[in-house]
Amino acid sequence: MSLDDLRNDLSAVDRQLVDLIAERQRLVSEIGLNKLSSGTGTRDYAREKDVLDMGRAQAVELGIDPDLAEDVLRKLIRSSLASQERDRVIAEGKGDGRRVLVIGGAGKMGGWFVDFFASQGYATTVADPGVEDGPGRFSNWTDAGVDYDVIVVAAPLAVSGRILAQLAVLKPQGLIFDIGSLKTPLIDGLQELQQAGCRVASLHPMYGPDTRLLSGHHLIFCDVGSKEATADAKELFSSTMVEQIDMGLDDHDRLIAYVLGLSHALNIAFFTALADSGEAAPKLAQMSSTTFDSQLLVSAAVAQDNPHLYFEIQHLNKFGLGPLDALCEASGRIRAVVAGGDEDGFVELMKKGKEYMALRG
Repeated sequence: MSLDDLRNDLSAVDRQLVDLIAERQRLVSEIGLNKLSSGTGTRDYAREKDVLDMGRAQAVELGIDPDLAEDVLRKLIRSSLASQERDRVIAEGKGDGRRVLVIGGAGKMGGWFVDFFASQGYATTVADPGVEDGPGRFSNWTDAGVDYDVIVVAAPLAVSGRILAQLAVLKPQGLIFDIGSLKTPLIDGLQELQQAGCRVASLHPMYGPDTRLLSGHHLIFCDVGSKEATADAKELFSSTMVEQIDMGLDDHDRLIAYVLGLSHALNIAFFTALADSGEAAPKLAQMSSTTFDSQLLVSAAVAQDNPHLYFEIQHLNKFGLGPLDALCEASGRIRAVVAGGDEDGFVELMKKGKEYMALRG
């Protein structure tokens, strides 16, 4: 056969693959409807394992890479779960015309919440300096009023603190929550709302605005003195598969100093060292390693993100300097054992790290 003939046959197989994926998605939709009507949970881990094991076994029989088969099936499973979760959110939508105001709704995470509430049938209003005034859109949030069933504060951290304090004066009757990555700059406003008798909670989505499937992701709920409000906030996400985590305000910022602050700082230090090294990026790319490529991928994502938000996460956290000091101290220890030729000391650092990493399971 000629090369063109072979390519034509390959294209035919590719079309069959796409047809099969479409058929699989149709079956997935029917399964989702069945689960919804019977009250069955969306995710079945045992079934997922069976599918992956079957795929790997069949791949071995057919002489193809079992890892490739598993990767393809995992992508299909995630797509299926995302479709089923979205259908369940829509079907169990609690909006029924209830009204939501998203302050900062033109931002990335604010936009995610706008879409989330709209999918459930809420009448959603956006207040953001980046929008033009019109139906359901206000450039100044105070012009939108506060007569809403839910008010989400998704503005930058320093601004959110002021907005929460202003809301405490206006005393809205609906549920109020912020989605701040830090709580230190928001505590005063949150407490003022609670003292004013408002139904207030504090949330932190541990996922980005491009997230389609909430399964495997975490959403932190901080009780600021109103258990009823926190329960109401949790109920808004009951139709999703997001993992809900309860956390105190101080615990939140202390842990976030490591989860976000330390990880951001490490990546910023990585690409800063590269940028200041004088080595050409294309040359480094030509001789990169698996570890370098993985680190580069994460660091590149950090470099593309909002530097003002990242600075707020570092600067406004009262626990923020501790992890940065620990990073500097750890770098100094690594330098010392390398400069001193202390192989045992270097091995001990690696051993200690391996033992710590194993604790995550």
